[in-house]
Amino acid sequence: MRLRGGFSCAMPRCYRSVTDAEYVSDRMTTLPIHPATTPHAVPAPAPTPQSEWRTLRGTNVGDRLYRATLTALALVLPLLLVTLLAELVVGAWPAIKRFGLPFVWTSVWDPVAGVFGAAPMIFGTLASSLLALLIAVPLALGVAIYLTEFSPKWLRQPIAFLVELLAAIPSVVYGLWGIFVLIPFLRSYVVPPLRATLGWTPLFGGVFYGNSLLAGGIILAIMIVPYIAAVSREVLLAVPASQREAALGMGATRWEAVWTAVVPYGRAGLIGAVILGLGRALGETMAVTMVIGNRHDISLSVLQPAYTMAAAIANEFSEAVSDLHLAAMFEVGLVLFVVTVIVNACARLLIWRVARGTAVGSRAL
Repeated sequence: MRLRGGFSCAMPRCYRSVTDAEYVSDRMTTLPIHPATTPHAVPAPAPTPQSEWRTLRGTNVGDRLYRATLTALALVLPLLLVTLLAELVVGAWPAIKRFGLPFVWTSVWDPVAGVFGAAPMIFGTLASSLLALLIAVPLALGVAIYLTEFSPKWLRQPIAFLVELLAAIPSVVYGLWGIFVLIPFLRSYVVPPLRATLGWTPLFGGVFYGNSLLAGGIILAIMIVPYIAAVSREVLLAVPASQREAALGMGATRWEAVWTAVVPYGRAGLIGAVILGLGRALGETMAVTMVIGNRHDISLSVLQPAYTMAAAIANEFSEAVSDLHLAAMFEVGLVLFVVTVIVNACARLLIWRVARGTAVGSRAL
C-alpha cells in the first residue's frame, strides 16, 4: 500500500498485535494491566492510615534528617519552659518549705527577721495591670477603629507608624519621662480635681506624693497601647467587606455598622489583642519600678505607692544576703510565672468560648 509522500507500508504488518514479541522494540514502553481490571481478580486490601503514613514518610535519609530536625526544634520551647519552671521551683524550695501557701496572702516582708510574704506585690502587679487596661483598651480600640473605618487613606499610614513607634521606645525612657513629666503633671492638673470630686471614695483617698499606683498604671497603659492597637487594626482589616455592606444595606449608620457588624465579627481577635497587652503589662519592670513608689503595702487608693513582683525582683534580687531571702525572691518569680500562665490560660479559654470557630482570629489564637 502506497501512502501520500512516497511512503509505503505493508498491510499485514500494520495491523500486527503489539503483544507480538517480534514487533515490540526496546524503545517502546509497556504498561502493566491492573489486577482489579481483569476478570475474577481479587481486590487488593484497602490501605490503612498507618501504612499511608509510612509511605508518605519515605525512606530518604534527607527526609528523615529534616523530620528529626523539625521535631527537635518543636520540642525546644516546651523543654525550655519546663527547665525554667524546674529552676524556679528548686531555687524557691527553701522558702516554700518555710512559709508554705500563706506566702501568697501574707503582707509582712522583713529580710532582717527572715519573714516574707508576697501579697502586696501580687496585689500591686494585678492592680497596676488592670488599671493600665482600663486606660489603654478604649484608647487602642478607638485608634484601631478610626484607622480602619473613618480615617482618610493619606492619614492612615503616618498615624499607624507613630502609634507603633511607641513600642520601640525603651522602658527606661518611659520611666524618666514619668518622673520628670508625668508625675508633675498629675500633681498639678489631674490629682487636685480628682480629690475634689472623688476624694470621699477609697480609690482617691490619701495624700498624693507623686510616685503612685496611678502613675504606674498610666505608664503601663502608654506602653501597651501600640500592641493592642496594632493587633486590633489587623483584626478589623481582616473583617470581610460584606459585613459592612450588609449592615449599611439594612439602614445602619456607619458607626452602627462598625459597632454591630465589624466589632462582633472580630471579637475573638480583639480579646486576643487585649490579652497580649495584659501579658506585656504583667511583666514590665523598669518603667514601673521608677514611678510606682515601691512600698510594700496594700492600699485601695490609686494615689498611694504600690509594689509589683517584677519591681521587687529588680530591686532586691542582687541585694539578697541570706539564703532564705534569695529563696523568697525565687518564689516571687515563681508566683509571677504562675500568675502569667493562669491569666493566659483563662484568656485562651475565653477566646475559645467567644469565638465559636467563626470570628476573625479564632483559629490563629
